[in-house]
Amino acid sequence: MDAVEATASSRGGVPLAELVQALGGQLEGHAGCRVQRLAALADADEHALSFVAHPRYQAQLQASRAGTVIASPALAPQVLQRPDPPPGGWAAWVVPDPYVTFAALTRWWRAHVQPRPAWRGVHPSAWIDPGARVDTDAHVGPFAVIEAGATVEAGAEIGAHAHVQARAHVGAGTRLGPHVVLGYDCRIGARGIVHGGTVIGADGFGFAPVPLPEGDGRRWDKIEQLGAVRIGDDVEIGANCCIDRGALGDTVLEDGVKLDNLIQIGHNVRVGRHTAMAGCVGIAGSARIGAFCTLGGGAIVLGHLELADHVHISAASVVMRSILQPGQYSGIFPIDDNRAWEKNAATLRQLHALRERLKALERRTAP
Repeated sequence: MDAVEATASSRGGVPLAELVQALGGQLEGHAGCRVQRLAALADADEHALSFVAHPRYQAQLQASRAGTVIASPALAPQVLQRPDPPPGGWAAWVVPDPYVTFAALTRWWRAHVQPRPAWRGVHPSAWIDPGARVDTDAHVGPFAVIEAGATVEAGAEIGAHAHVQARAHVGAGTRLGPHVVLGYDCRIGARGIVHGGTVIGADGFGFAPVPLPEGDGRRWDKIEQLGAVRIGDDVEIGANCCIDRGALGDTVLEDGVKLDNLIQIGHNVRVGRHTAMAGCVGIAGSARIGAFCTLGGGAIVLGHLELADHVHISAASVVMRSILQPGQYSGIFPIDDNRAWEKNAATLRQLHALRERLKALERRTAP
């Protein structure tokens, strides 16, 4: 985690007691500590707050100058017993799960400390069709466009140069970053985040092959994509992702889905609730991804396949068959159960030596 500078530093920081009261846990040590910024253990000073989530980071903890550390009950004594304490001593924010508390703290910090956009309400340069419905509590940024029949609900934020096309729907509290496109008839639910440059509702890759009269090839005739994209609540989509509209039915991302940057979701794909995908994942058309799945960076799922709930695909794997049992799967060719794939990979590393031994054996036994 990189250090997060806070505007609070100019006014002495946020009282640690205020953070603990807002997010829960117990405060031990320097009760009067104030937090000016969030930082990694290695980058922190006595005015910074960090966290330690696992005993394997004890060495970093002992070397850290973080004035406050979020820690489990087991590690809290080590936070307070670090050498060379500042005036007032060290502070430990004791919680059952430091990583979860730290995640909640980052959200609190963004909402209360980090600077907000200078524009609030509707920026004068934005264009809103008279037939659109924009809640009075929504915010529309510079040069944004909201077309006829679109709906932007309370607390939503439409970033600079974003485009909400005809009859699209933006749920309450959802943020569309700069240059995001939400295509016509597409919907995103409440409390979503879509980072800059993402396009939701572009045409899917649909073309019909037509033989050329000369008989030496074919051309591709476009199949119009007549569906839409439906996205549930609490979904976060990274920068420069492409989520294609369906050909006839809709492409669907259920509640709680998390997508990293540069992800392609093909037409008519369905992604189950609380599934997460790392950067550069590609899901081909009509694939069905279950709930609570994870896909590592660069993984590929071919079209019309199905992944069951709780399937975890390792980075750079290529899924070429449906996977109907939960578990961890790895491999480029062929994909397999992770444990079997690791054994096969170990054998492949020895393949050259095994070949040489076999050739030597053949020479000795040859007539």
